[in-house]
Amino acid sequence: ARRPPAPPLRPGALTRKGGMEAERPAPPLTSSPLPLGGSEAAAPALGGAPAGAQHSAGPAILPSSPELLEFDEDEDLEVFSKDTSLLEVNSFSPLMPTSPSSMINQYKFEDEPELKDLFITVDDPESHITALETFITYRVVTKTTRGEFDSSEYEVRRRYQDFLWLKGKLEEAHPTLIIPPLPEKFIMKGVMERFNDDFIETRRKALHKFLNRVADHPTLTFNEDLKIFLTAQAWELSSHKKQGPGLLSRMGQTVKAVASSMRGGAVKNRPDVFTEMNDYVDIFNQKISLLDKISRRVYKEEKDYFYEMKEFGPIHTLWSASEEDLVDTLKGIASCIDQCCKAMEKRMSALSDTLFPTLHEYVLYSEMLMGVLKRRDLIQAELDSKVEALYNKRAESDLLSEEIGKLEDKVECANNALKADWDRWKESMRLDVKIAFSDVAESNIRYYEQCLATWESFLTSQTTDICLEGDPEDRP
Repeated sequence: ARRPPAPPLRPGALTRKGGMEAERPAPPLTSSPLPLGGSEAAAPALGGAPAGAQHSAGPAILPSSPELLEFDEDEDLEVFSKDTSLLEVNSFSPLMPTSPSSMINQYKFEDEPELKDLFITVDDPESHITALETFITYRVVTKTTRGEFDSSEYEVRRRYQDFLWLKGKLEEAHPTLIIPPLPEKFIMKGVMERFNDDFIETRRKALHKFLNRVADHPTLTFNEDLKIFLTAQAWELSSHKKQGPGLLSRMGQTVKAVASSMRGGAVKNRPDVFTEMNDYVDIFNQKISLLDKISRRVYKEEKDYFYEMKEFGPIHTLWSASEEDLVDTLKGIASCIDQCCKAMEKRMSALSDTLFPTLHEYVLYSEMLMGVLKRRDLIQAELDSKVEALYNKRAESDLLSEEIGKLEDKVECANNALKADWDRWKESMRLDVKIAFSDVAESNIRYYEQCLATWESFLTSQTTDICLEGDPEDRP
């Protein structure tokens, strides 16, 4: 009898490093036309330069100094994250791996999550200069197999303010879910150019990571505002952003709600589990912030040492010109120092590419968690105030009872959402931090091994020369 056909295959190209997915172009899912949308600059993919576009910022290395100079809400710059996209091919894709070496990754086991059906890439940053402002837009390419999307591919352009709008809408719709953070806007010390390519590239990575974290979230991924963000044309998005209360109005309502619900002290009936969360977040914020601060200080000190060593080696080469008997020794030391500097540069790059983005992202996450817990407390406080009013008979009992019933359901939903997201976040955080520190450890081992091998080789050559030249009994 013939064996039944193999189950749908799963691609072997999945990787996860530092809690951030590997950024690769997603394979085309269909040959349907590509609808274009977004801001003024959506045309580059078709060869047309957008109005006001000055240049396209390409990939760049991280900034030369990680120190903060000032905060600027009008800048479209930020540095914080290394990011990439988790790519997974549909199980029916013709690009499925078939080589024997990839067979182990081709099968989808029952305990594994469903195959991913939403792929987002943020790339191609462009600067725009108008009479009123200078800003950066980014191309956002979406590929999906979901039925609720009218097409399988979308390409739009978005600026940083659009990402802020999306994050605000997600918080508004899901007040007790942990929304991925967007990095704060700031300028780095020592940067002369307002829109430096290094910062534009790191911002692109950060925005890419933000969208992919949202897309990977089991609830946020189906948010209607996310769909609008990914698919709407520029004028459609602008129109949608004008709907509903404005930012200042929402801020005023929030302040009033806080003042009203929190009047008289802390939340009275907060469950112990959320008190434990508050305590955990306070300690986590202190530790991760301190670690982020110290690691950057260590990096600065190592960078200063690196520049000193870069000047130290050539001095030996210059000295060898006037010391005929020490030429080989001095040039050998200069060569060792140069090789060690190259190894140190790779080690420092590992810190700035892996450790710093992870630490700083979770500094921002800790601040987000504080906001989530406060919003949960506000919902709880509103319920407590209604219960107290009913107890004191300050209003009609029937009306209050109905409101209390609705608030109890609201509190229960908020609590359940936060508990589930809390466990998910902690698991992701622990994995990200472990991988980041493991990468740093491996980088340190490679650095010290290279330096040790370099100096041992030099020492061996010098010892051999001494043995050949230093035995007086062998001399004539």
